[in-house]
Amino acid sequence: MGLSFKYIFIGAMAIFLLGACSSIDKYFGDSEDKSPDQLMQEGLSDMESGNYERAFEAFQDIRDRYPYSKYAITAELKTADALFKRGDFDEAYEAYDDFERLHPKNKNIPYVIYQKGMCNFEQIKTVDREHVHTLKAKETFERLVRQFPRSEYAARGQKKLRNCIILLAEYELYVGNFYFKKGFYRAALGRYNYILQNYPDMGQYHEAMEKISIIKEKLTVKKIEN
Repeated sequence: MGLSFKYIFIGAMAIFLLGACSSIDKYFGDSEDKSPDQLMQEGLSDMESGNYERAFEAFQDIRDRYPYSKYAITAELKTADALFKRGDFDEAYEAYDDFERLHPKNKNIPYVIYQKGMCNFEQIKTVDREHVHTLKAKETFERLVRQFPRSEYAARGQKKLRNCIILLAEYELYVGNFYFKKGFYRAALGRYNYILQNYPDMGQYHEAMEKISIIKEKLTVKKIEN
């Protein structure tokens, strides 16, 4: 009786495990059996549906398992796109940078440079912060416009470039006004003059001119008093 129960138990466990494996295969599948075409289609579908983590994994599978397939280069670019969409901007920048370095003649290079600029542009903080990312984005968009002036991405880059310049001008004005309020007039004057020389058409010109006029009056009065 005990022996029969043992065999029944073993048989039941075997059926359970087979069912579990079947369920796992059903939901997860065996990625080792998927062709690069299947992986690419799954990755693109996941990108469209907003599942960027799964899209990244599908594109990475192509790169790892099918590095010589016709989808390999596309998978490199799409990997960077998935990282960008995920908000991993530093990692995305590195991925785009690697793509440009490895495939400098690829037709997608204007797009890649634009995306490199966007990786920094998306990390720009408020006007009262140091604009490290603004400067990097500005340099990248300038390079894009210079190297590929006829590209559709150059037109987009030009708009983003103007935004960067406006932000930089606003930052200079913010710092100049800070010095002005504190009474550090010579430091403020340097900032305002910098705006006139470098950002004459960005909308901060008139305020900078007004403050320069006030500072000169104050410095003149102070000199007379001394």
